[in-house]
Amino acid sequence: MTKFSFIRWCLVVSLSLLLASCAVNPSAGKTLRVATEPAFPPFEFQGTGGELQGFSIDLMRAIASAANFKVNFQSLPFDGIIPALRAKTVDAAISSITITEERAKTIAFSRPYFKAGLAIAIRVDNQDITGFDSLKNKKIAVQLGTTGAKKAQSIPGVKIRSFDAAPLALQELLNGNVDAVINDAPVTLYAINTGNLQGIKVVEQLLTEEYYGIVTAQNSANLALINQGLTKVLKDSTYNQIYQKWFKATPPQLPEKLAIGNQTNSGKSGIFTSIGIILQSFPTLLWGALVTLQLTVFSVVLGLVGGSLIGIIRLSHIVYLRWLARAYIDFFRGTPLLVQIFMIYFGLPAVAQELGFTFNFDRLVAGILALSLNSAAYIAEIVRAGIQSIEPGQAEASQSMGLSSVQTMRYVIFPQAFRRMIPPLGNEFISLLKDTSLVSVIGFEELVRKGQLIVADNYRAFEIYAGVAVIYLCLTLLSSQAFSKLEAWMNPVQRQKKYDT
Repeated sequence: MTKFSFIRWCLVVSLSLLLASCAVNPSAGKTLRVATEPAFPPFEFQGTGGELQGFSIDLMRAIASAANFKVNFQSLPFDGIIPALRAKTVDAAISSITITEERAKTIAFSRPYFKAGLAIAIRVDNQDITGFDSLKNKKIAVQLGTTGAKKAQSIPGVKIRSFDAAPLALQELLNGNVDAVINDAPVTLYAINTGNLQGIKVVEQLLTEEYYGIVTAQNSANLALINQGLTKVLKDSTYNQIYQKWFKATPPQLPEKLAIGNQTNSGKSGIFTSIGIILQSFPTLLWGALVTLQLTVFSVVLGLVGGSLIGIIRLSHIVYLRWLARAYIDFFRGTPLLVQIFMIYFGLPAVAQELGFTFNFDRLVAGILALSLNSAAYIAEIVRAGIQSIEPGQAEASQSMGLSSVQTMRYVIFPQAFRRMIPPLGNEFISLLKDTSLVSVIGFEELVRKGQLIVADNYRAFEIYAGVAVIYLCLTLLSSQAFSKLEAWMNPVQRQKKYDT
């Protein structure tokens, strides 16, 4: 055999072995996009270095190793995981998702991988709540889209506050804004045992017995692959080691399958069905739109008053006042509005408790305050620019006629400047109208939160958010037209033309 023939023979053998290995294991080298919400310790959370860790993360990696595929974790909010699976933007999800019949109509579950249950968390000084029956007419915090939120809806006279993540619901309890939190027991106990939540205890009796499952889209070929890896991990010592690592206990026996009915989507799809879902949700969404308008009007009025004062101070001859106004503007324009809402609603009460006194915010007051303070910073610059756009000669002429500085500003400068401010003020109003959606993070049920609550029930994200978008579009178009009419009405040239005709 020549040297060239030997090399060719080696290449043919190597290629044959490679093709044979791929035929034996077609999943080799496959990468699954797995969604998770890293705000649910000890199951899924980010470590000090920003890396994902937790029981579910370790388990998913072990499953991938056992089934010979790779995992690409993608962080998503919990209420967005099922819509993402339906849209097939992710291949699977592991985020402590409880196996229920309602969810099984929309997505497919793996065999159970964890046994859990719901628990009631209360403040340590609360002696009134001893069980589920004592939650009647109480204020309850829950995480949006969870079985805890479903369970809370069955309580007579309950007032529910929904949050995007379990830590926010627990912080709401810690601040004294609610009476209890209904949440998964392992998560609440982990938060208490690690010392991150002082002053909270768990009512001993579990409300439910639940099982978590890994989820995929219905009829997905990835489900069999995940079940294959999960079965291997459960049979050997890998699952026991992961469970011992995070819970310091022996894992309970898990059933191979739960009787949750037929996992098929019985709902009809189509354009007419989508339109029907939007129309059915419109009354609820319109009520949320009224709350959005309420937030916007109050915030823009207070922001206009505060911004006008700050804008005038920016033109003051007193250096320290100018610096103070500039610092205010730089802070509120230089930090995200979402962070400001968190600082006001969650941060200030927590700081007050550290100082030894109780201080709580009403959600409406906190939302209006955050939006007003943020808006005032932008309006201040609009007012300053508007005033500076007026020719200095007009101020000199007014003062030569005997008008004081305040009278000159009130009767001569500001009326002309305000007319020039109307277009940017209109832009600020429209921006503020859309920014009210950020108040949903503190559980305030404006337009976006109403949409999220509907999606948490029917999982029809596209239809509901399309309805939300249409309502926002109508509100912004109406606002734009109103400011255009105001601008035309305050324009003396157009008013004179109107009178001449």
